[in-house]
Amino acid sequence: MQLALQLAEQGRFTVSPNPMVGCVIVKDNQIIGKGFHQRAGEAHAEIIALQEAGEQARDATLYVTLEPCCHDGKTPPCVSSLLQHSIKKIYIACLDPNPLVAGKGVESLRSAGIEVELGLLADQAIKLNQIFFHYITHKRPFIIAKWAMSLDGKTITYHSDDRNISCHASLVNSHHLRQQVDAILIGSKTATHDNPLLTARLVTNNMACKQPIRIILSAKGQLPLDLKLFDPSLPAKTILVTTEAVDKEWLKKIMDRQIEVLIVSTNTSGLIDLSHLADELGKKEITSVLVEGGRTTHEQFIQANLINQIHVYLAPTIIGSLENKRDLPEIELKMHDRDFHFTANYSESKYV
Repeated sequence: MQLALQLAEQGRFTVSPNPMVGCVIVKDNQIIGKGFHQRAGEAHAEIIALQEAGEQARDATLYVTLEPCCHDGKTPPCVSSLLQHSIKKIYIACLDPNPLVAGKGVESLRSAGIEVELGLLADQAIKLNQIFFHYITHKRPFIIAKWAMSLDGKTITYHSDDRNISCHASLVNSHHLRQQVDAILIGSKTATHDNPLLTARLVTNNMACKQPIRIILSAKGQLPLDLKLFDPSLPAKTILVTTEAVDKEWLKKIMDRQIEVLIVSTNTSGLIDLSHLADELGKKEITSVLVEGGRTTHEQFIQANLINQIHVYLAPTIIGSLENKRDLPEIELKMHDRDFHFTANYSESKYV
């Protein structure tokens, strides 16, 4: 099952809105077939493994990280193929919470006389697909908040020539995170101040990965029309989230640029209702959203109790003010229970 989980991981960048699934078939203590779900709409992990095993699959044991499907979707049901190949025993890590499956696959297999063991490495399997499980259960995207921060708590710099707080390795890691989500979201201030592309650029994978959808929040619109995010030639689409208070003339210019517009309700403060937004993004099969900022946008999502996970990059830097940004080359880190304790020399002391 551990190998099946490792195989499933290979679909992380390409299977959304489907779950990651891995499968291994064993007979006489030998692996005779293995596979993982590679893209939504393509063959499931069990089918790929069965194709590799061929006729040897009869009376074999199969390990799969998620309950096999038993309904017709974009591909035929996996349960039917398992029965046709006369699999003897199946180990399933966890049930599929999709209402179309939700235990029905296990029931069908057992009814056909196949021995089924459920729960092997279940915690790992559930964690692997936490985004899918959240989305399929709540019909809303799994929302991740991400920010970089200096030791003095700054999340932006004052230097136009050096806007990145974190180092290159952290930037690569953050782009790796971008590749895993369906969409990246920012507020209007970040869009104007940083003028970002919001694409995944710094890492590559063996499988072609789709670029994330870009989402901008602006209750009244009137953002500069020359923002990079409004370039229609960018990969994937840009969604402008706004309200009925938006400037209609400006909105027409945005729509002329082939930007998708999503109008949502406002909350009691006259701001975008983020709960309504989460519902609307769920309807668009956006299973995960990376909220990259800025600070106000993060605070609003936290106050709305919509954040499911956070990623914080803490840089060994003191931003201070415009004149005195300083990197701290030597950092000592200690742990006190769950607290981090940083020690660094801020200024040089000369003794001779």
